[in-house]
Amino acid sequence: MSRFCKTLITLGLVAAMGSAAAFDRYPGIGRAATEAEVKAWDIDVRPDFTGLPKGSGDVDRGMELWETHCASCHGVFGESNEVFTPIVGGTTLKDIETGRVAGLIDGSFPQRTTLMKVPTVSTLFDYIQRAMPWTSPKSLAPDDVYAILAYLLNLAEIVPADYVLSDENIREVQERMPNRNGVTTEHGMWPGAPSSKGGIGNGGKPDVRNVACMKDCKKAVEIVSALPDYAQDAHGNLAEQNRPVGQTRGKPTGAPETAHDGEEGAPSVLELANEKGCMACHGVEKGIIGPGYNEVASRYRGQPDAAVKLAAKVKAGGQGVWGSVPMPPHEHIADGDIERLVEWILQGAKAQ
Repeated sequence: MSRFCKTLITLGLVAAMGSAAAFDRYPGIGRAATEAEVKAWDIDVRPDFTGLPKGSGDVDRGMELWETHCASCHGVFGESNEVFTPIVGGTTLKDIETGRVAGLIDGSFPQRTTLMKVPTVSTLFDYIQRAMPWTSPKSLAPDDVYAILAYLLNLAEIVPADYVLSDENIREVQERMPNRNGVTTEHGMWPGAPSSKGGIGNGGKPDVRNVACMKDCKKAVEIVSALPDYAQDAHGNLAEQNRPVGQTRGKPTGAPETAHDGEEGAPSVLELANEKGCMACHGVEKGIIGPGYNEVASRYRGQPDAAVKLAAKVKAGGQGVWGSVPMPPHEHIADGDIERLVEWILQGAKAQ
């Protein structure tokens, strides 16, 4: 099911899905989405470029935007491995010519970068438009997305330094993607797709064969995690991030739901830190990607302006204070929430 269809269901568009009678069968459940609501969600760009907005952007402008919005996590040249997997690297001019990245086959490059794997340039445009920057997704205008993508493509030598990427020439760029021929439809999960050998797919033939035994089945499923104890709640309470229906359940992690401080009904500071993503990089007692909060409190201890200085660093981000790993800016977090977090850290953050 496509992401757009899932959105329609989430919005209660049972009528749009061909089940108008459902409104009568289940009164009070669901409603028709407004055109504005559908437009806000229906922004995906498909491999055939359906949904691609009009616009353009050049490499130089992309470099400026990259250094402002992207370099803190991905490095100035898109090759940083400090926060996320590198985007650029591992592709050659020969790969651009053949459309198949040799490094994926012979293992000659130490790590698989984004441009080594992704076959369609539309995927890059779509992801940047919907999910970036990390702290402020969907905030870039189409022209900005074209410019940032042009800069990335130039770093990989797919387009020249004076290139202006636009909705009119992006299809030409697709013909130079290093791994454009790295996708196959000849497997059981893609029946009905055109085959490179002629014909349609492989007829839906499974990749593997087996016989379901249906015996000695477990009566209950135990949810386990390979993460170390200190990182269990790095991304908040996993149990709260799963739908309350269906078979999927998340392991309860993080602070209990009943923990509150401040005004009645407000989340505890630890819950706030999990909600804002702070615990993904910082542990209370130990550092993860960034320093542990006990280390931060120790460094600022005794400084009269510690709260003001630390709040400013949280808001603006930075690099070099605790090593080379950058901290992205957090302008999306309200000043009041930052003040609560900073006070909690300086007073000796507690895990409970």
